Amino acid sequence: MTKRIEFLFDFGSPNAYLAYYRLPEIARRVGAEIIWTPMLLGGVFKATGNQSPGAIPAKGAYSRRDAQRFVERHRIPFQRNPHFPVNTLTLMRGAVAHQMKPEGDFQHYMETCFKNMWVEPRNLNDPAEVEAMLRAAGFDVDRFRDWIGEQAVKDRLIELTEAAVARGVFGAPSFFVGEELYFGQDRLDWIEDTLTSSKK
Repeated sequence: MTKRIEFLFDFGSPNAYLAYYRLPEIARRVGAEIIWTPMLLGGVFKATGNQSPGAIPAKGAYSRRDAQRFVERHRIPFQRNPHFPVNTLTLMRGAVAHQMKPEGDFQHYMETCFKNMWVEPRNLNDPAEVEAMLRAAGFDVDRFRDWIGEQAVKDRLIELTEAAVARGVFGAPSFFVGEELYFGQDRLDWIEDTLTSSKK
């Protein structure tokens, strides 16, 4: 049976970006397929009563330092976005659209959003900045506007977010190996160990 790692993410999570950067190499080593699953982190927080670590000053300060340790340990290109937190509703609808549409380029879209959020950060709260980002990356901005306005795309993001919550997800990044939930980029080594020893 094919090994799979399901990755549930929102572009607004710095730790989701750190996981995104490391995950393909881990999947290659263990021979696993990655299932990319967009979700709206704000919706997850609302449904579960959770909140960003930054909402608690001491926890936020620790989380920023811990993320920097992770960046240094794994040599990940990273720059904290000065416009954080970012409302990612438009971006996550775009991710869903690029998965749903046969002509969508999901991988390129995902790379573009993560890069412009956490490597060369832009103010992606600003719709004009989002469109400038997409245009520079070769996307058709008019088509993007049409796609994210479609009810089917909006409904799909809601569906994915509600399904994540129903499975026990409370934040990002989250991962499933089979029915086992792992939370946080610092659990990637555990996932690799599990899949290395698994015959699933």
